[in-house]
Amino acid sequence: MRSLKKKRRIQIIAVAAVALAASTAMIGYAMRDGISFFRSPSQLVETPPAPGETFRLGGLVEDGSVVRDAGETVSFRVTDGGASVPVRFTGVLPDLFGEGQGVVGTGRMQGDTFIASEILAKHDENYMPREVIDALKEQGVYEEPKS
Repeated sequence: MRSLKKKRRIQIIAVAAVALAASTAMIGYAMRDGISFFRSPSQLVETPPAPGETFRLGGLVEDGSVVRDAGETVSFRVTDGGASVPVRFTGVLPDLFGEGQGVVGTGRMQGDTFIASEILAKHDENYMPREVIDALKEQGVYEEPKS
């Protein structure tokens, strides 16, 4: 009788372990497209992304680099003081987008150009995404906002 209980308990533990492993694998598979890593222009130049990899690029919009075409496509450069990356975005830009402002874009590299599917801009004169501030501090170009 005892060996039957022991056998049943081992079977239940084994089934639970398999179910846990399967559910963890399914969650990881479902999240694979939802995870995007942040990179600064300097990090992007040092370590290029894998082909087709979606990631976030952040920095400051380089002064004098914004070029708008006849449609909704806008080209500009994002810099962190150490490197600069050309960006192309088709769509409506945030109202607060502008030269010298902090920006984070989500997208993929196509050749040497970052093709953004989404652009986020700062929401007031003091806000900048934490990742952008950290990247600018690493380059030694970040200045604390004046209150």
